[in-house]
Amino acid sequence: MSAVPLGRRGSPVDNQSVRRHRPDYWLVILALFLVVVGLTVVYAISPALAATSGGSGAHYVSRQLIAIGLSIAAFSVTSRVPLRTWQRWQMPLLVAAGLATLVALVMPVNALYPQHRWIRLGGLSLQSVEILKFALIVSVASFLARQAASGQLNNVQRTMKPLAYMLLAVTFVVAAPDKLHGQSDLGSFAVILAMIGAMVIVIGLPMRRILLAGSILALLVTFVIVISPYRRERVTTFAHPNCLTSGGYQACQALIAVGSGGISGLGLGRSVQAYGYLPEAQNDSIFAIYAEKFGFIGVMVLLGLFVALFARLRLIIERTSDVFSRLVVVGILAWLSTQMIINVGAMIGLLPLKGITLPFVSYGGTSVLFVGAALGLVFQISHYTSFSARNVQKGGGQRTMNQPHVFSPASGRSGGTRRRPCSSVYSRYTFSQELPPGIRRNDLRLTERMHEVDSP
Repeated sequence: MSAVPLGRRGSPVDNQSVRRHRPDYWLVILALFLVVVGLTVVYAISPALAATSGGSGAHYVSRQLIAIGLSIAAFSVTSRVPLRTWQRWQMPLLVAAGLATLVALVMPVNALYPQHRWIRLGGLSLQSVEILKFALIVSVASFLARQAASGQLNNVQRTMKPLAYMLLAVTFVVAAPDKLHGQSDLGSFAVILAMIGAMVIVIGLPMRRILLAGSILALLVTFVIVISPYRRERVTTFAHPNCLTSGGYQACQALIAVGSGGISGLGLGRSVQAYGYLPEAQNDSIFAIYAEKFGFIGVMVLLGLFVALFARLRLIIERTSDVFSRLVVVGILAWLSTQMIINVGAMIGLLPLKGITLPFVSYGGTSVLFVGAALGLVFQISHYTSFSARNVQKGGGQRTMNQPHVFSPASGRSGGTRRRPCSSVYSRYTFSQELPPGIRRNDLRLTERMHEVDSP
């Protein structure tokens, strides 16, 4: 009797013998902690922001609460819509993201934010690059999984060229400066490169070709920095710090905020830098404000929450057998971790300043919305992980992306061909006292009977 897929509808493992089980609730718990931290900081500095801008103190908190509510709704949608549906609709999703990016390029700009990055409708604004990040994760993961399944992964015409054309388009739309009619968003471009780079490395593309593509992209990035005066100034200021220049002012104020926090911080309502000294205190510079309020101890707690979240994502990657699902989680992990590193590194002087938010924490509706949507995809994938997916193949060879792990109850081992008595599966889990999530020992006995095969 052949193995029958045990996943429920929409399972990302339609061709695998993996049961739907309880998801990883630690993802939600850690994300909620980070969101609460961000909301607390925004609430604490809202009087300072109101005094600086002349608005209401409740304005920022209320808008952030609305963004969190929309993010929870997006999480619910992406965690319930089957992954196969997302995979089928990956091209319309990418086209919609591309159209949103083009609309942002032709929209009139705001005097405070002169770059063409936002779609503004009345009092609402939407940053198009966040839509593009989400769409690229689904589209690139689907494309690479399809190429791997068809044996065309190393084909230059069918795999390498489409990826190269897509990267060139993203480079000129997202990273190009205003004079070239681009969004002038080098930070988001670095995040997109990290997402795609992580996925192509995990899928197993030849490293020589990856390095060649990386060298070409490095030349393009150097070109867009050289032709942009404010980018040259930021690089110069990073190499030779000067607080009197416009490029060095924010970096110096951020370091003053971080240093003022000391060991335990100044306290929740005692921020000084938020009163007009540090630009973008609620957005890009919120980590510096947090460090000023909670000090070194608070920073370690915040970074510990991020590390714990990234560790859960890595664990899901290890325990996911389906290629598409694994690539999606890899891309999301690269997205969140790269964005966190760039934001924190810029605030403590380890990286040049970039206008990029801190995931889950920074004030901003679009970022919070699509980070929640991405986490919903991971939460759905965590329904179908397997402890046995972490095992290596017979002979000590590590399983690759092109050889997904299938647990065979009939053979009593993972990926083996020799038949063993069905009781060996049960005894194996009895000895280790570990079972895949949601599977009881009685279920194992029943599954063994369903998959019994006669020895040849």
